Amino acid sequence: MTSDPPGPGPQTVRQTSAPTRRRPGGRTARIRGQVLEAVLAELGEHGYDGLTVDAVAARAQVHRTTVYRRWGDVGGLLADVLDAASADAWQPPDTGSLEGDLTALNQEIQDAMLAQPPVMAALIAASFRSEQAAEAQRRLWDDRYARCEITVDRAVRRGELPPRTDARRLLIAATAPLYHHLVLLHTPHDPDLPRQAARTAALAATAGAFAGPAPEPRPAPEPGPA
Repeated sequence: MTSDPPGPGPQTVRQTSAPTRRRPGGRTARIRGQVLEAVLAELGEHGYDGLTVDAVAARAQVHRTTVYRRWGDVGGLLADVLDAASADAWQPPDTGSLEGDLTALNQEIQDAMLAQPPVMAALIAASFRSEQAAEAQRRLWDDRYARCEITVDRAVRRGELPPRTDARRLLIAATAPLYHHLVLLHTPHDPDLPRQAARTAALAATAGAFAGPAPEPRPAPEPGPA
């Protein structure tokens, strides 16, 4: 949704659905790109309640029957917008330290959440209204968190984290304060929030808060017959 490659969430939709990023396929891919861009524009301007198939078709300059035939309804449009984000080449930041990586990741999330029009916030809100959008958003989150696991792997290899650190738990702990403040509480912009949240999670992870249990020792083999 922003010109910068964002973090683990539905923030890359605008990039991946734009015509310049479309997959091979000629006219079909071109129409898909136009329609998904129109969905983002309509959602950002009018929100979920103002999003209609007819408005998307008009904005995309395609016939409404084309949109209904391929996407069915608003839920189908939103699901495709979110699924399109998984086709990008985004990778998490690599700053050389766990806290730096998490801070950069959080900064991307905050920038995307504060961008205007507020497409990212509108997509999150839409997922509570459309089961298709909710399922697609879960798929996108799984994709983003899976890509970000390398951040934790690098930190373990550098000796910053104990082995068996649970990457998903750590990443959720690091990024959750951004969504809590910006989506739930609507707190004023705090430029230090990305770093604070990252530092808190990094310190907890370094202390072993997200480390899994050590593997149980294998029983010694029983002695054979004398």
